[in-house]
Amino acid sequence: MTIFAAVMIAYFRQYLPHYKDTLRLGLPIVLGQLGIVAVGFADSIMVGRYATADLAASSFVNSVFNLPLLFGLGFSYGLTPLVGQYFGRGESARVGNLLRDSLLANGIIGVLLTLLMLAGYLNLHRMGQPAELLPLIRPYFLLQLASLVFLMTFNAFKQFADGIRDTVTPMWIMLGSNVLNVAGNYLLIYGHAGLPALGLTGAGISTLAARMAALGAFVLVFYRGARYRPYRPGFRARGTRRSNVRLLSKMGLMVGAQMGMETTLFSVTGVMVGWLGPVALAVHQVTVTLSMLGFMIYYGVGAAVSVRVSNFAGRGEMREVRRATMAGFHLILLMAAAVALFFLASKGWIAYLFTDSEEVATGVSVLMLIMALYQFGDGLQITYANSLRGIADVTAMALLSFAGYFLVGLPVCYLAGFTFGGGLTGVWLGYPVGLTLAGLMFRARYYRQLRRLAGPA
Repeated sequence: MTIFAAVMIAYFRQYLPHYKDTLRLGLPIVLGQLGIVAVGFADSIMVGRYATADLAASSFVNSVFNLPLLFGLGFSYGLTPLVGQYFGRGESARVGNLLRDSLLANGIIGVLLTLLMLAGYLNLHRMGQPAELLPLIRPYFLLQLASLVFLMTFNAFKQFADGIRDTVTPMWIMLGSNVLNVAGNYLLIYGHAGLPALGLTGAGISTLAARMAALGAFVLVFYRGARYRPYRPGFRARGTRRSNVRLLSKMGLMVGAQMGMETTLFSVTGVMVGWLGPVALAVHQVTVTLSMLGFMIYYGVGAAVSVRVSNFAGRGEMREVRRATMAGFHLILLMAAAVALFFLASKGWIAYLFTDSEEVATGVSVLMLIMALYQFGDGLQITYANSLRGIADVTAMALLSFAGYFLVGLPVCYLAGFTFGGGLTGVWLGYPVGLTLAGLMFRARYYRQLRRLAGPA
């Protein structure tokens, strides 16, 4: 064995316990998120097989709703590091308080997002989309709108469970909800079992029903499950603590802003793609659906990193904070390489799962080269964003996101796609630029904060 090999073995061996615990926490989250990806795949495949116009309409609506959905997820995500820190200290009553107040805050944000998106619905005709798609877009948009509050309150329960290191319960609830969604798609998109064939509208009804069922299941588990008994007294304590609401709002708004700005990059460019016509929209929808495969895998491991970092930070164990972050980065980097290789290997055939259109499939195969390129940047920004959340440093991260996604990524998308005539391929070139730049800035911020909190290792 060479000296170099011995040094590398010793280096990675110190992270072995962290790899194991991160995977133990993260894999159930990954499986739950992959279930969401599977439903996205199923929606796109079933809708695409029904009609290309329905697939194009779903692309536009999903692009627009990615912003409130990811902002809402980010807002609820602010609960996880706070719960993680109090869980690390054994303060179960305070954890229950935080869940109760988080449900209130998430419900309010859900209503506000619904009103905001309603304003968007009333202006659909001003967004430059093909006129023939509007009759398909409108009912699907309203069904997505109706589900926002249910999704927001479910997110509060899920992030609470993740924070107390119970990632298995949300996984099973999400997987059950996904099965319900796919079954509803089968019945309502094509009109089986005597039901009418509703196309894209049927997919929207299935999504709404699945989100309502997921929330109902979590409420039942919380009130009946033995795992959650220690947190119910704090949850039932009378009165809402304003300090909790302020803290949750500060954390949630900053995390929501960070995730929302990343999503805005994709949502705004989704609207831009609509200017290129229905075929470009269909290509964009298929490729974005595939891209969620990598994001959801990294998100699951990143969520575990955030939980573990918050647990260690709550106990003041800053050396373990550093090791938990680095172990998470190693795992996500390995996964990013595997996902990129999968995209490169499958680019010639995978689009045909979604559509019979040769034109759409050719466009997807080109975009998958760019998608493989940005996996490193996506993994980088997810790792260090979650580490920053774990140490509750979220305000600067939102500002860095604005710089990476809005000041750099979005202009590159527009310039490459329209000013320089790159079309859909040019629009997609801005994604790896924005994601990688944001990840590098998050990493620099994380190490600066770690030195401030604990000094150099």
